[in-house]
Amino acid sequence: MKISFIALIGATLSALALVSTPAVAEPAVEASAARIELQGAVNVRDIGGYRTYDGAKVKSGKAFRADSLEKLTDADVQKLGTLNLRAAVDLRTPAEVQFAGQDKLPAGVSAVARPIDDTGLFQQMLQAIQSRDPQKQEELLGNGRAEQIMAGVYRSFLSEASRNAFGQTIRDVANSDRATLYHCTAGKDRTGWLTYVMLRAVGVPERTARQDYLLSNQYRAAADAKLREDVKRAGLMQNPELLIPLQEVRDAYLDNAIQQMEQSYGDFGKFLTQGLGLDPGTILKLRKNLVG
Repeated sequence: MKISFIALIGATLSALALVSTPAVAEPAVEASAARIELQGAVNVRDIGGYRTYDGAKVKSGKAFRADSLEKLTDADVQKLGTLNLRAAVDLRTPAEVQFAGQDKLPAGVSAVARPIDDTGLFQQMLQAIQSRDPQKQEELLGNGRAEQIMAGVYRSFLSEASRNAFGQTIRDVANSDRATLYHCTAGKDRTGWLTYVMLRAVGVPERTARQDYLLSNQYRAAADAKLREDVKRAGLMQNPELLIPLQEVRDAYLDNAIQQMEQSYGDFGKFLTQGLGLDPGTILKLRKNLVG
């Protein structure tokens, strides 16, 4: 119970963000992305199915987003084996991997470690939770502090190291003749940002890309609620609702990354080329590989 809790906390404290346009209220929409039902992971989905500005559709079976894969059952691994995966890109930090465990993958799928810095939040939160100190936890997370933590995480997605990792993963997707899976711990922040950027890069409207980002709240809701219940029952926290801002994705979090992007690059197109180092040929390859 304690381990699964900390692992998810590490996930929520991950990093992933970018792009432009003003905030949009959370829309009520039909989920286009196909969820992959697994026993050992709750936020695994095919990013295909979304319409682009010109009426084309993102292909299914080319790119998959996920939460961490270390708890997969044998049946889960067998199901992943049907997805024609070439590689699984793990965006977790070494501390997250060491604590939770390595991915469980089908034979023949390359495991790619590409950590994106969480600004030290995994270790910070680990210490706070394990302290079992309600006052310390309140000082760290209460009165809007958890939201401030998440704002800093999303701004960090624009650091050079994070941009390099995101850019290389997009190049991997663009150049692969088979499917690529990428994930962090909860599959919502680093993974959510990367998916948002890729969808927009191939012509999916911002509103739709944002909807995909927000779907993590729907897919993670039951597991996150159980986590809070388990934490309280285990005596780790008196007020586990302090964790909610860390467990959720929010328009405001995404907007922090977008604002940082706009300050640094001016617009989304310049971010792709100057920030992520994607040349026009690679962006065209990405579009051809993902849209049809």
